[in-house]
Amino acid sequence: MRIARFSSSRTSGGEPRFGLVELAADGGEHPDSIAVINGDPLAGPVNLTGEIIALSDARLLSPVIPRSKVVGVGRNFAAHAAELGNEVPTTPMTFFKPNTSVIGPQDAIVHPSYSQQVSFEGELAVVIGRICKEVPVERVPEVIFGYTIGNDVTARDLQGPDKQWSRAKGSDTFCPLGPWIVTHLDLAEAGNLGITTTLDDEVKQSGNTDQMVHDIASLVAYISSFTTLLPGDVILTGTPEGVGPMSPGQTVSVEIEGIGTLTNPVIGDGPTSTDASDNEAGDSK
Repeated sequence: MRIARFSSSRTSGGEPRFGLVELAADGGEHPDSIAVINGDPLAGPVNLTGEIIALSDARLLSPVIPRSKVVGVGRNFAAHAAELGNEVPTTPMTFFKPNTSVIGPQDAIVHPSYSQQVSFEGELAVVIGRICKEVPVERVPEVIFGYTIGNDVTARDLQGPDKQWSRAKGSDTFCPLGPWIVTHLDLAEAGNLGITTTLDDEVKQSGNTDQMVHDIASLVAYISSFTTLLPGDVILTGTPEGVGPMSPGQTVSVEIEGIGTLTNPVIGDGPTSTDASDNEAGDSK
């Protein structure tokens, strides 16, 4: 099942809603459509309303706005650690991205003037479905709601000088998520998915989630050992090798097998750039 968060001015005045996505490839009765549901599936039970809208009439938003946090995992692919001259950590290297960094599909990544090297990092994102703490590895499937795609945008030239990664990883628009959440993958399936990142249609990253140093269950167990996870929290599981800079005017896409494609344009932060109200970070998150 694919769960999207979307807006449609034709039917709801632009207010965010949730729905179930059916693609043409599914071979169902309503190809490329969204079946609207009432309420937030991460907050409680929901039901189909009977309303169906065309996918082309919807503006897809970030499928989730984390209620408290996005937890990133650094250097979780050995080849990526090596390409930046880093050692692979023996325990997961974690950091936080604020929910104000989250944007959705087609929203613009703002290349801030205080960085000269903003990089893409395509990643599998885990969406937490229930309040949990100190989750044993064997019980991790019980707390996962589903999976989506993330881009751990990073101001690479700020990581070293700043020491802490608040600006480098947490600036506004630095956490694109989407296009929807898939809920049908089990841990084994999610742990063997191809990841491809393209910049202006040129392949830059090509990897697989089976290359993770610390697998999904280990990450959830480790992170929940020191912080309570809430419904809607997101864990970014790390990126394959091939990360690189992107510039205003370019477009970056992250595709994960079995999930979909997350695409975002890159703009500068000058006076001619898109106003913040045009993207998810400035649109009631």
